Amino acid sequence: MPIVAATQLTRLIRAPRAAIYAALLDADSVRNWMVPDSMTSHIHSFDAREGGTFRISLTYDQPTTAGKSNAQTDTFHGRFVKLVQDAEVVQVVEFETGDPALRGEMMISYMLTDTDGGTLVEGRHENLPPGVSPSDNELGWCMSMAKLAQLVEPPPAQP
Repeated sequence: MPIVAATQLTRLIRAPRAAIYAALLDADSVRNWMVPDSMTSHIHSFDAREGGTFRISLTYDQPTTAGKSNAQTDTFHGRFVKLVQDAEVVQVVEFETGDPALRGEMMISYMLTDTDGGTLVEGRHENLPPGVSPSDNELGWCMSMAKLAQLVEPPPAQP
């Protein structure tokens, strides 16, 4: 059986599950948080319901040749395969690329659990194509989760 690359991430976000769930399914929120540092996000389409589809491009802010769809951009499309209100989001995504090493459907799952101080967000990104470095994927995902936390967490109390 071939080894399938995956990235897992767990983060405490000091916000209620409902706020995080909403941010996972709101196109404007996704545009703001689901983008690594030094990139800009563009939502082409976004239908947040089971069976609904989306298409997103992430473009490097500086000239590069690191893009998966072209030298500057990673474009991907996908669909929502499972939505459980305030608890779970499962998506299947695929890069739009001519490079066989970057092709193939990936599954991204978010599980939201109440915990002291907020919500535990457990994420799993499965079936990474061989051309995607798990460590680079994890770094980008950590950046995105930090932006998600910043988006939904209340500002610190002023003394």
